[in-house]
Amino acid sequence: MRKNRSLVLKSWLQPIVGVVAMLVLVASATAQPPAASGNESNASALLEKHAALAAQLVKNSFRRPLFLESTETTNKVSGSAYAVLDSPLSTVSSSFKSPRLWCEVLILHLNTKYCHAGIDASPSTVELAIGKKTPQAVADAFAFAFAYRVAAASSSYLTVQLNADKGPLSTNDYRIELQAVPLPDGKTFMHLRYSYGYGIAGRLAMQTYLATLGSGKVGFTQIKEGEKLAYVGGMRGTVERNTMRYYLAIEAYLASLSQPPAQQFEARLGYWFDATEEYPQQLHEVDRSSYFSMKKDEYQRQKSE
Repeated sequence: MRKNRSLVLKSWLQPIVGVVAMLVLVASATAQPPAASGNESNASALLEKHAALAAQLVKNSFRRPLFLESTETTNKVSGSAYAVLDSPLSTVSSSFKSPRLWCEVLILHLNTKYCHAGIDASPSTVELAIGKKTPQAVADAFAFAFAYRVAAASSSYLTVQLNADKGPLSTNDYRIELQAVPLPDGKTFMHLRYSYGYGIAGRLAMQTYLATLGSGKVGFTQIKEGEKLAYVGGMRGTVERNTMRYYLAIEAYLASLSQPPAQQFEARLGYWFDATEEYPQQLHEVDRSSYFSMKKDEYQRQKSE
């Protein structure tokens, strides 16, 4: 059964992966490497952002050094998480320069049913199957092929990008980008951005979801509704919830590195679930035993295929 599922997924993804891989190879062959001055400018800008957010990172409703924001236009939605990580840049860099280790992070998200990295290098590809928040066959989930690239990596700055041109229901231009700079005392300041675009079909599908199964779901940003404050909903609420889930997966992965290798995956599961339960209004979906059972099965499937 697992072999059949694997064959279905691979046959589904193979044409897309081939095109993405070809485009990545062409780009890497023709593009000039980023100028050092450009990387220094990006690093300086991120450090300036850290300074600008100093007060919010110390005192906020998240009870962790985190700032979350989102934007929405007529055809795109984006979420950004800025956070101080309790790990040095060298650890963050060695982890997230590897597409294989990204799969260790992404599988923690409730909707990730499968993750497979191409060559453990840059450029590469990361294949994802995204589906329900409950157990689901890989063949029944949506397939994504992300082009993976380390745009910059030095002792003072890291940028990793995962890009997918197409998604289900006319969604497009999926972007996951991680930027990081070192801070004193062995810490790292990170910016995680998650965004995607959508057409008419995608907007209608999301509006239908938000009016039914997603009714009442909110994000983290508070906005004024008349004389009262309310949490943002709609597309912005959705992208904020998922940005937060991806951020907490990064936090969980880094925290697990202090455990023996054989215990790290279960440590990540516990950390991620407990962290999401700190924000039940936004992130609660399943109970702990259901999450553990589902993710252990999905991780085993991912490892065996």
